[in-house]
Amino acid sequence: MTDNGQEDQEHLVAVVGMAGRFPGAADVERFWENLLAERETITVLPDRADPAHPEFVPAYGVLDGAGDFDAAYFGLSAHDALITDPQQRLLLECAHEALERAGHGGTDRPVTGVYVGTGGNGYAEAVRARLHEMPFVDEWRVRQATAPDSAATRIAYHLDLTGPAMTVQTACSTSLVTVHLAVQALLNGECDLAVAGGATVVPHLPVMRYTPGGIVAADGHCRAFDADSDGTVSASAVGLVVLRPLADALADGDHVHAVIRGSAVNNDGRHKAGFTAPSVVGQAEVVRTAHEVAGIDPHEVGYVEAHGTGTALGDPIEVAALTQAFGSGEGRGAPCLIGSVKTNIGHTDAAAGVTGLIKAVLSVEHGVVPATLHYRSPNPAVDFATSSFEVNATTRPWPTDGPRVAGVNALGVGGTNAHVVLEQAPPQEQSAPSTGHELLLVSGKTPAAAEAAADRLAEHLAAHPGTHLGDAARTLQAGRTHHTHRRFVVASGTRDAVTALRGRAAAPGTGALSDAELVFMYPGQGGQHVGMTAELYDGEPAFRRALDEVADAAAGSLGFDLRDVLYPRTDAERAVAAGRLATIEAGQPAVFAVQYATTRLLDSWGLRPSAVTGHSLGAYAAACAAGVFAPADAIRLVARRGQLLGTVPAGAMAAVRLPEREVRGLLPADITVGAVNGPGQCTVTGPAASVARFARELTDRGFEARVLRIATAGHSPLVDPITRSFAEAIEALPRERPVLPLLSDTTGAWADEDAVRGSRYWIRHMREPVRFGEVLDTLFGAPDRVLVDMGPGRTLATLTRQHAAYDGKQAVVRLAPHPAEEASEKEVLLAGVGEMWARGAHPDFAGLRHHEPRRRIALPTYPFERGHHLVPPPAPHPSTTTAPPPPTEVASPVSGTEGPAIGAPEAAAVAPAGTPAPEHPPVLRAVLTAFGQALGYPDIDPRDGLFDLGGDSLTATKLAAWAAATFHVTVRASDVLRFQSPASFAALLEERGADAFAAEKETPAS
Repeated sequence: MTDNGQEDQEHLVAVVGMAGRFPGAADVERFWENLLAERETITVLPDRADPAHPEFVPAYGVLDGAGDFDAAYFGLSAHDALITDPQQRLLLECAHEALERAGHGGTDRPVTGVYVGTGGNGYAEAVRARLHEMPFVDEWRVRQATAPDSAATRIAYHLDLTGPAMTVQTACSTSLVTVHLAVQALLNGECDLAVAGGATVVPHLPVMRYTPGGIVAADGHCRAFDADSDGTVSASAVGLVVLRPLADALADGDHVHAVIRGSAVNNDGRHKAGFTAPSVVGQAEVVRTAHEVAGIDPHEVGYVEAHGTGTALGDPIEVAALTQAFGSGEGRGAPCLIGSVKTNIGHTDAAAGVTGLIKAVLSVEHGVVPATLHYRSPNPAVDFATSSFEVNATTRPWPTDGPRVAGVNALGVGGTNAHVVLEQAPPQEQSAPSTGHELLLVSGKTPAAAEAAADRLAEHLAAHPGTHLGDAARTLQAGRTHHTHRRFVVASGTRDAVTALRGRAAAPGTGALSDAELVFMYPGQGGQHVGMTAELYDGEPAFRRALDEVADAAAGSLGFDLRDVLYPRTDAERAVAAGRLATIEAGQPAVFAVQYATTRLLDSWGLRPSAVTGHSLGAYAAACAAGVFAPADAIRLVARRGQLLGTVPAGAMAAVRLPEREVRGLLPADITVGAVNGPGQCTVTGPAASVARFARELTDRGFEARVLRIATAGHSPLVDPITRSFAEAIEALPRERPVLPLLSDTTGAWADEDAVRGSRYWIRHMREPVRFGEVLDTLFGAPDRVLVDMGPGRTLATLTRQHAAYDGKQAVVRLAPHPAEEASEKEVLLAGVGEMWARGAHPDFAGLRHHEPRRRIALPTYPFERGHHLVPPPAPHPSTTTAPPPPTEVASPVSGTEGPAIGAPEAAAVAPAGTPAPEHPPVLRAVLTAFGQALGYPDIDPRDGLFDLGGDSLTATKLAAWAAATFHVTVRASDVLRFQSPASFAALLEERGADAFAAEKETPAS
């Protein structure tokens, strides 16, 4: 770009994403590969030969999978998918894909407009020919499903796009006109992002009739500009681009494929021989106008992607018009290349303009001009000698120096012409290297889709090892919709990511909740060690600020700096710190400090608890998180607690794997139960020597017992002498009502809001046993809770998983490694964040990245799970004497599928082969048949919901009318919407007096 200043960028629009389906290419990458390989992907169709013209070679650019669609993903029933025009279905899928390719597939995308158009394909007629097989489909529904008017609004509805949504129809120039309109909308501020393009999809190939001298090529090839050209070849395709103002795209890290400098649209008016004839005047004027808008000289243009149909009239007039607009080649350093993608794939009608644009964008981006096929010598009717142009007959590098500039032409029957000027994107600043671990996310609406998404990401990263992992993480976090079934990995490089993705463990069967209920669990002393959280302190500003806050607050009370204990700098300092951290006076405030800092770090990432609990010392961090104590007061109170506990006689604690009742029967007089962590998980407490002796005795008898790294006898009579002093310390502090539910580890029940503010609560907490097992019993009462071990270590996560009531379904998340574990603290923490996200939490991913600039990059898009939904073509000569076949239960001849309708929700799954069909009462049987006919599913469970099966208010209206007519009872659509399942609706009908005999009589035959 010659001028990258802000003033220049205000009038420029970036192409930030592309998607499409083309003959021989399921996506843009394969399309580009075919162009570079000079492949023709037009299919010869011998069965379509015209007996009257044996010289005619019938051919068409066939689009594979034209009838396939993921109905369930977009919430459509099988019948709705069946009657919807395949052009609109494929546009919808491609719009979703294009936005994901642009990195704007998430729900927080900018205000987005839609500008699309479609061609004629006769699908509405095919649907109407089968209406006798679809009793719940009427003419209004057919129009709504097939009319071109709905193409743009359908996309806007299903993808929740709130900008302008406009359907455009200008014949062959349709999709390039949509690009022009989208550019204008962006520059006028009507939207901030736009999807533009078009589709022509002919699912049932028409009978091909050849007219010598007409526009259809006799030999099955489109030979644009060649002496042997004698017409074009038709084709199906879908193409879409995502556009954004260049300044916004660059500022937000979008990948800019190319820049639209200017565009223009006009009409020939009457300056031509007839309505369908092209015009030199109109075409030349639209090119000149586009150049003026772009602010370029024609000599700057190195390539023109022409309309180039290969017709006898079209090619000469198009080149003549371009010559008028460009002038002669005099003064050019090199000729301007000209070409046509129609020689590769055929003429795609309404999708032709955007298909040419996508080719030109890729050419400008990569500096390569693909060959125009079948060109041997110039068409003598085309005056290349006095023009600036040379047909590009072989794939070659870009022909000119300086910024690459291209033009794209699209000329519609009826005279609407469009021209777009593209320019090479300006250099974009690369993201800083990824130096740490990254959290990579994928998801799907079904478990299978989530697994497929993970596999596709692994394949992509393996094939592109140079992918910037930070950019990939940002794209997946912010540029995708996060569906119910979620997978994640944490990796520090692409190789690690591929290994993790391919070696991932099986995911839980349940998907994420819409809003996860996080419970933060704070462990007590015992997991502390020198250097714990050093990686977070050094690398996470929010963590550092919080830890500094409480370390400064506690320094006066402690007489030393907690940071010197946690993060010593030398080996000598490390030895001193280890000794000090082993004391209760330093260990307890150190644990609190890192727990508080971890809480604040998660808060900066948008992860906040719905409830909190603690284990012994951890109860103070929980109370602080709940707002009972201010952070500075809380750490000073913990410091005072540690100092007081340091004055009691030498004590110890030991873990014993026996039930509480058995332990109490074995205890000597001076040892008590200090904690009950589960049915067979106890901790005993008392004088150090006695505890050590008791642990040895149990071990000798074959019981599991071990002394813990806690140099005090907490939760025992030994603390009685310090309780008054500790009560005074509590009373001296302000205490507030908790703002979060606080689960008491003394009782296992939710703490009373007033009691938790009093000193008696905390004295009892210090003296009585910890009953964390009962805490877990309470938490397990709501299986959808996500239990988060706040660390240090993973003590509470382990206790939770060892609890007898734990069934493996409830999410247990740890945020810190075990002291003996050689693992990155950031890696473990990110894995914890990923687990919370996988269970339905909503992290602030920008905060997770420290708001560092990262780019959006192209990554694999959603793996649609497509089924075949296509109405067969109408019979060419339907008999007027044959009666229509009787209606079937699910209209299976129309769906074109055998067995269950593809795309049905999981709830509608068919029973295994050999399972006898259940016998239903007559009314319910009739209702099930009606639901099946209305929704297109052969087997519906009586408990399935109307909306879950893709129904809507229109379906409800039809079912209500059917029920009223069949059973002679009063039924309204609101009744169907209230009683959505067949079982509940049948029960309502019976309650209102539905006649079982009428049900038997009206049930269609199988």
